[in-house]
This record gives sequence, structure tokens and C-alpha cells, in this order.
Amino acid sequence: QVQLVESGGGSVQAGGSLRLSCVVSGYPHSNYVMGWFRQAPGKEREGVACIDRDGITTYADSVKGRFTVSEDDASNTLYLYLQMDNLQPKDTAMYYCALTPRDVETKAFILNPPNLGAHWGQGTRVTVSS
Repeated sequence: QVQLVESGGGSVQAGGSLRLSCVVSGYPHSNYVMGWFRQAPGKEREGVACIDRDGITTYADSVKGRFTVSEDDASNTLYLYLQMDNLQPKDTAMYYCALTPRDVETKAFILNPPNLGAHWGQGTRVTVSS
């Protein structure tokens, strides 16, 4: 059973930084696309950043230049990271890690993960105060 567990959320002031981590267990395949998604109170979930095993990335326009997604599959454990700099109150949300074993482009996964067989974590909360 595939499990994704996020960590690293917290409360920061505007202009601060956080680094989110996601550890994946029980994933037997060599191919993947992974990504970070977020949902603010009263809003729909949106894609933040995605990456595939070749390092190809896609970012939402709202985070370009501030967030950096990366992955590490060198060990037997798969990790996904999101470095978030210059955080703003608009970034306040629950952040979720997701993975699909399907051979899809990151620009597709960031738009519609449920239709692409995504596995999800439980989320980690990020709160940015002004």
C-alpha cells in the first residue's frame, strides 16, 4: 500500500521560509510524477509544483521564483521536497503531497491529479501572517 507522509509545515511571518518534506513508502514502481498541491479555507485545491523522475518541473504562476520542488530517489525511499521562500499570506493553506505512477507530463498532473491516479498524503498546514 502506497503511503505519503508530509511534514515541515508551520507558522511564519511574511517574507519567511519553510521547507516541506514528503516521504513515500510502499511504492514498487520505478516511474512516477510527484507534486505539491494546496487548499486554502473556502477555496478549491490548486496545484503548486510538480516534478517527474527526470527532474522536469512545472510550477503554478503564483509561486514561480519563490518555491522550488525537488525529489530524492537515491535511496530505497522516495522523498519529495518543497522549498518555499518569500512566503506571503496568500500562501496560507493545507499542503498535500501527491504521486502518480502513470507516465504523464508534469503540466498535466498539476492541473488534474485525481484523473491521473494520484495517491495522496494527509497534508501539512502552512500559515503565513502579515
